[in-house]
Amino acid sequence: MEYFPITVRLQEQQCLIVGGGEIACRKLKSLLKADAKVSLVALEFNAEIKELAAQHDLTLYEQAFDESLVEGNYLIVAATDNKALNQQVSELGRRYNIWVNVVDDLELSTFIMPAIVDRSPLLVAVSTGGVSPVLARKIREKLEWVLPNNLGGLLKRLKAFRPSVKKKFQDLKSKRDFSEWYIETAINEPQTLNRDFDETVALYEGTAEKSGKVYLVGAGPGDPDLLTIKALKILQKADIVLHDALVSDAILDLVRRDATLVNVGKRAKKHSVVQEETNRLLVHYAQKGLSVVRLKGGDPFIYGRGGEELEQLVDAAVDYEVVPGITAASGCSSYAGIPLTHREYSQTVMFITAHCKQSEDTLNWQSLAREQQTVVVYMGLLRNEVLVQQLIKHGRDANTPIAVIENGTLPQQRVITGSLTQLPELVAQHGIVSPSLIVIGEVAALANTLGWYQHSKLLQATSEPHQHDFDGTTEQNFVEKVKEAV
Repeated sequence: MEYFPITVRLQEQQCLIVGGGEIACRKLKSLLKADAKVSLVALEFNAEIKELAAQHDLTLYEQAFDESLVEGNYLIVAATDNKALNQQVSELGRRYNIWVNVVDDLELSTFIMPAIVDRSPLLVAVSTGGVSPVLARKIREKLEWVLPNNLGGLLKRLKAFRPSVKKKFQDLKSKRDFSEWYIETAINEPQTLNRDFDETVALYEGTAEKSGKVYLVGAGPGDPDLLTIKALKILQKADIVLHDALVSDAILDLVRRDATLVNVGKRAKKHSVVQEETNRLLVHYAQKGLSVVRLKGGDPFIYGRGGEELEQLVDAAVDYEVVPGITAASGCSSYAGIPLTHREYSQTVMFITAHCKQSEDTLNWQSLAREQQTVVVYMGLLRNEVLVQQLIKHGRDANTPIAVIENGTLPQQRVITGSLTQLPELVAQHGIVSPSLIVIGEVAALANTLGWYQHSKLLQATSEPHQHDFDGTTEQNFVEKVKEAV
């Protein structure tokens, strides 16, 4: 960490700005917001600085900078385009052990001024270590849009309530539960801030959950950016998260730091937690009064056994909520450039799972083998030979395009295309492993031209050649083709 972030109380502290132009004016406004006592020195000052000086009774030294002005200041800002003058100010600041900031010159500065989101007394500072103030400002703009305007008032109220909260709630969990409820309620219903502590507690005790709750949350296909906003909010307040094996580490990193993570994933030919145990844990933790998240890859109601788990919660009278996620069929095919429906190639789409021997007897092969239909197969790698045999047997053309998407939406995504009859050979040849999705239908061929995510990765490739994708075109060859086209 090159810079240590701290916040400094500048109220009534003497500060000096060297400069009298637009940049100096901008720094002056920032220091005045902190109630600093500011003086400025420059050969001349712009009209806005003079106006601010009159309003705030500031001292303006309309002269050349002089060493006698340095001593006694808490910090100095050099806001000039005179390199020699900035160098002088920096050296004097260091000599007198005074913090000095030289605008747009990291080497001459002993501190930098971050971009600030001001919800006083709440402050959020964004710093790029002085490398890119523009980036810091852009991030601040996004935070300004996201953070509610009433956070300052909320923080003042939390400060006022703090002694009463300590007295009312004896253990850490009850304090945390009340604080989380109050913060969320106050953000959504600002009028809550008008109530005194006793009124607020009465409202809390009348509405707060006396028992735990289970949230069935879809984590999406892998890319953490595809997580829904609601899912993210729930992960941030969870006490315990029971997650599938396929939920990516990047998504698990978004879970509240002090939450407990429990892996209840099921993987073929590997140690798995049986479904009955998962059901039992959901009920057990909820009955302890915890906020429980059942985090599933994709969508919990599409081959996620979400319905089975909810039936157990209903039987146990446990409160629950379902938060849908982007299912793998939609997310992975989109990143592969495969439209699941297309007016010219596919008017219907079917999702199936073919991970066990019973699938051969239970699937409606006649329906699945129809032409101009997209079939998306979840968990089909181990039964891919049976899949091919049955589809061709029931009338699907052996040359029907197929695509296998491995690690869809993730940086290591691979898309292998070919024909239906080639599927077993392609899986073996490319060493395809789970998690993978099989797309069967005319639209699968469009991955070769519409695969935006894979193509963007190829353009970024700068070193090693990669394995074959897209009908045998290597990433290295693809880059060369793009360069030739340009």
